[in-house]
This record gives sequence, C-alpha cells and structure tokens, in this order.
Amino acid sequence: MMIKAIFFDIDGTLVSFKTHKIPESTIQALHTLKAKGIKLFIATGRPPYDLKFLIDEFGDLFTGYITFNGQYCYDSTGKILHEEYLNCEDLIQFTNYIKDKDIACGFMEIDYFYFNLYNDRLAKLKETLGDTAPDRAFDDVSRVSNHKTYQLNIFLNEDEEQEVLPYLPNCKAVRWCPYFTDIIPKDGGKGTGIKKVLAYYGIDINEAMAFGDGGNDVEMLEAVKYGIAMGNANDNLKQIADFITLDVDNDGIAYALKQYNVL
Repeated sequence: MMIKAIFFDIDGTLVSFKTHKIPESTIQALHTLKAKGIKLFIATGRPPYDLKFLIDEFGDLFTGYITFNGQYCYDSTGKILHEEYLNCEDLIQFTNYIKDKDIACGFMEIDYFYFNLYNDRLAKLKETLGDTAPDRAFDDVSRVSNHKTYQLNIFLNEDEEQEVLPYLPNCKAVRWCPYFTDIIPKDGGKGTGIKKVLAYYGIDINEAMAFGDGGNDVEMLEAVKYGIAMGNANDNLKQIADFITLDVDNDGIAYALKQYNVL
C-alpha cells in the first residue's frame, strides 16, 4: 500500500479533549511520516489564525492546511489552493433573525473571529478546548454585509439548529461538538477541500488516508481510500469509517498507522 498524503482533524484527533495536548506517540509518528516523504495536511473547522499552536509546535511539518471545514485551503507558504465563503444574503437574513434572541454565534472572517454575545454555551467551549480555544472578541454583526464570512459557529443543540437553518438556505450544518454547530456552504466541507488539495498535488484518492472524530469529519473520511475514526469518535463517523482505532489518549493515531503498515 502506497500512502502519499494523510489528513488530520485537530480537536479530538490530534489534540486530546482531556489533556488539551497532542500525545507524544502522535508527535513522533508525524515526524516519522514526514521523513518517509508522506505529505501531511491539517483538515479542521478552525480558522487559519487559530493554528498558531500547531505552527509553534511543528514549524513547516505540514504541507498544507484545510481550514473553515474546507472553505479555505492553502499550502505551507500561504498559497491559496481553494476558497469559498458564505452567501451574504443568507447571513443578513440570519443576523436579523437572531437580533433579539439569546443565540450566541461566532462569525469567522479570514483574519478575524468575533461573537455577537456571550452566554453559558460559549463558556463551555473554553472548557472543552482549554488553552487552544480562540480569543473572544465581540462585534456588530452588520459586518456580514461587507466582509467575507467563511463559517459560523451557532451555539444551539441539534434540535434547535433545525429552527435556524431555514434562514440559511444556501448553507448546511456540520457538527463536531455538542455545544454548537458549524455552518458552511451547501457544496462545501472537508471532503471538498481534500479533493481540491489532492488534485493540486496530483495525488489519487487511493493514495490518501484521513483521521477524524466528529460529525464534520464524515465527508473527509469518505473523500479518501482509508478513512480512520478515532476510538473516541461519534457513532455516525464510526459507521462509515474503514477502520476504528484507539482513543486519541491511547495512541490511536500511531496504532492505526502501524495496523496499515504506514509506520
């Protein structure tokens, strides 16, 4: 089996929700893979400016980054490989809807991440992500009319999320966290980002592997030949995975790579 590219989700895959750190076995595995000539990519719902901790840890170890759940993809030099943002009319309609409601939402621009308000659900995000959580800023949501917004984080449960989706007709929800859902374009997603990146580097899907744990990783695992779900992954992801490895805290990435003889 010839693997030329591997894509990694961050939260719950590379980074433990318990320790908020990357296991030593994973760090060693990444360096070994790089030394073998395998291209490594990040595929995350996080924005580019929220990856500083990875750059500080690994430098140029990763060949490229798929961010905003596939909406903004670029290589280690910053060259843009794919870009798509949310429909402006949808955003205006949505912000009008939440104006007088206690619905916290994060608005992600290319170099700025702001919220409309603070509530208990937003506080839980900090608890979940620990030191890797983004800094909080609050701003006027009218920015959506003249700034490109690549993704929303709406702090609602799954039932509540169905109430707001009609106000975002050109969008879809992808969830990896119980506290909020990510909103991206209907034709977007990590799978779309991966296909764009593989095409750019001339790598076939049969030569690609991906690791994930959340609902927003389903399309990612389906976009490659070898889709690996972490042991701590949600049931939806496990059902479509080619292999279910151990938990992130039990050296799950290294274990799967050895099972596939990549390490």
